Amino acid sequence: MNAYVALKFVHVLSSTLLFGTGLGTAFHMWMTHRGGDVRAIASAARLTVRADWYFTTPAVIVQPLSGFALMHVAGFVWTQSWLLLALILYLIAGACWVPVVVLQQRVQRIAAAAVECGESLPPIYYRTMRLWFLLGWPAFAAVVITFWLMVAKPALW
Repeated sequence: MNAYVALKFVHVLSSTLLFGTGLGTAFHMWMTHRGGDVRAIASAARLTVRADWYFTTPAVIVQPLSGFALMHVAGFVWTQSWLLLALILYLIAGACWVPVVVLQQRVQRIAAAAVECGESLPPIYYRTMRLWFLLGWPAFAAVVITFWLMVAKPALW
């Protein structure tokens, strides 16, 4: 296997982990939130935070490393319009993802405290989840558009 194929495999695999874990944990956490069971919410938040550490964070690190290596091996220039837009979208997704991780940790603490005290979820939990939900959409859109850019490689300008 040559260097380009190996790098492309790593890049595609890490992008799949990034997107799949993000979408899967977001769906699980949101649906559990909508169910309203405080114990289930605490569990879902705990597992979502773990999944981000185990899968998403390594993929977030591997993506630019493998991407820049691919650019070098394939002879792409980062100023090509499709690649430049992909890099900008990656930064946008990251700018949304970092606060989302913090919000998930906050939700985990709030829900665990509610379970421990036998109380219902406080208003701050619902505000935190609204913000978490809102930040997820631009990150999701940025990743989907980036997938398209990587496949189509269009000349945009």
